[in-house]
Amino acid sequence: MSTSNPFTKLSERIIYENDWIGVFEDEIIKPNGEPGQYGKVHFKNTAIGIVPLDAEGYTFLVGQYRYTLNEYSWEIPMGGVPEEEDHLAGAQRELEEETGLKARKWQKIMRIHTSNSVTDEVGYVFLAEDLHKGATNFDDTEVIHLKRLPLRDAWQMVMDGLITDAISIAGISKACALKGILS
Repeated sequence: MSTSNPFTKLSERIIYENDWIGVFEDEIIKPNGEPGQYGKVHFKNTAIGIVPLDAEGYTFLVGQYRYTLNEYSWEIPMGGVPEEEDHLAGAQRELEEETGLKARKWQKIMRIHTSNSVTDEVGYVFLAEDLHKGATNFDDTEVIHLKRLPLRDAWQMVMDGLITDAISIAGISKACALKGILS
């Protein structure tokens, strides 16, 4: 079994670009030797998710309307961190911006690819504990509602299909496993 790259990239051109993404079209030689094309969405930020957990075993979800899906979504606090920003510093900033919470204890609990067949997006999830109050600072595209609930109830929302965001599902699952909630 070979784990080396079976594709040959002949050329790359940008189709569309904005502050968050670039859409590329590559001319390639496919693994079978035939010419082909491959499209890729390049994310300019690293996705960062945070599972905040207070001393009583409660977590905090943010609810917001997601324009791209045309539906309301419950998620863990998260955001995009520029490549030059430290992941932990970005997680700390995002947690306070979206929830008004700060944490004294941080643990990076996972690395995740969100849709690796068409994007290069990489995400990291942190567990944030020993929480205390800060101040929210929503982006101009965010109308956020905050929900405090037991971590086990957040897991049940995942199981009931009420949380559909991939980073949230992965982060909640990993936090539950680390805290012995799934055993």
